[in-house]
Amino acid sequence: MIQFENVSKEYQEKKPVVSNLSFEIRDNEFFVFIGPSGSGKTTTLKMINRLIPLTTGYIRIGGKMISEYKLNELRWNIGYVLQQIALFPHMTIEENITVVPEMKKWPKEEMQQRVTELLASVGLDPENYRNRKPAELSGGEQQRIGIVRALAADPDIILMDEPFSSLDPISRSSLQQDLLHMKKSLNKTIVFVTHDIQEALTLGDRICLFNKGEIVQIGTPQEIREQPKDDFVREFLKAGNIRSQKRRTLEDLVQSGYTEKGIEGAENIPSILVTSTLDEATIALSKAPKVTVMNAKQEMVGTVSQQQLLSYLANNSQEGGSN
Repeated sequence: MIQFENVSKEYQEKKPVVSNLSFEIRDNEFFVFIGPSGSGKTTTLKMINRLIPLTTGYIRIGGKMISEYKLNELRWNIGYVLQQIALFPHMTIEENITVVPEMKKWPKEEMQQRVTELLASVGLDPENYRNRKPAELSGGEQQRIGIVRALAADPDIILMDEPFSSLDPISRSSLQQDLLHMKKSLNKTIVFVTHDIQEALTLGDRICLFNKGEIVQIGTPQEIREQPKDDFVREFLKAGNIRSQKRRTLEDLVQSGYTEKGIEGAENIPSILVTSTLDEATIALSKAPKVTVMNAKQEMVGTVSQQQLLSYLANNSQEGGSN
């Protein structure tokens, strides 16, 4: 368990970045920090592994104050995934993944086996990827490596600082689904920072909403949706287009001309109903480059590709498309 007790952080005297934070993150919980830019969520995350020192208050992990841990001992038990990925470009993928196990002097055979397990867990063929360099991978593949590197030494806690924000919607949705599958089997405490309310509602067991350095509301996704504490929470949900995004369907793409008519070999392409939401379409297209769109009579309306969906989202973002 991670416990915050009256924690504040000041860079300038009497100008707190976060103020009097008191809450608990349960063991094996997926806990999401969200809020506007500058609200204090990343500062709060970085105080957990002492990347940023707190000014007042206490943070405890497993009942022990973080200041009582040796720094290496603390950080080796906390995996960290950055938005910038920060893979070492001169190292192979295997060498990147085993940085911490190497420091902890794991046997070579054990490290190789760990790399095999982790690459397979995120759908990357171990023998095809372990000897590559980061520059040979796509952005989504590099971020998968960033995630498994954080898991390599089997830490109890994983910190994730907006890890998907720089990715396109298809890659982002695919990684969200990977993370959802992984969290069921990992038995890890995951603390996740995002500015995307839809991502928070999709991934989080509980969500902690910040504003101006203070906690506004902590609750489950259902509680945040159905019982917003005040106008700030309601406006934050509204700004994220939660309801309008869920109403949008592939029918919008068809009517807007973002689909193709029948193509040769379409019967061998995965299909999806025209009434499917854009979230459902994004997930389907994270698994295949193109899908056929079917009406209620199972007649093909057309096909839609990853690029067509991305173009539609980019051109219709003001009306509540995806992030």
